[in-house]
Amino acid sequence: MMRSLRIAAVGAFVALAVAACSSKDDSSDTLSNNPPAATTTTDSAATTPPASSDSGGGGTAASTGTITIQNFQFGQPLTVKPGATITVTNKDSAPHDVVADDNGGFKTDTLDQNQSATFTAPTKAGTYKFSCSLHANMTGTGTLVVEG
Repeated sequence: MMRSLRIAAVGAFVALAVAACSSKDDSSDTLSNNPPAATTTTDSAATTPPASSDSGGGGTAASTGTITIQNFQFGQPLTVKPGATITVTNKDSAPHDVVADDNGGFKTDTLDQNQSATFTAPTKAGTYKFSCSLHANMTGTGTLVVEG
């Protein structure tokens, strides 16, 4: 009986790991080749919901935005202006980072639970996919849309 419970626990852990760092958008587009520096802070009282932005919907780009990693997901696409300041907060107990796919156009440091970092969005309009480099075996990506 204990062996069956151990096998079930390992299976549940593997299923969670496979779902780590995923979102539901898997398309790809262009990416900037100039990675800006990221800064990291600890924010134990942050209450930002997953994948929010200050863009207010309706296609209006914002000069700031927020990516919240929660439940191993990046959430909905974020739309911002070129050069916008993006804040990334990790709400999961597992460490994560945000790394632009293809050519590394932006990257944060590794963020532990309730830590935040900022980076500057690319200055060229386009759709930029990103993922968590700590979970390279995962297929999920996030989306940053730069409208200018």
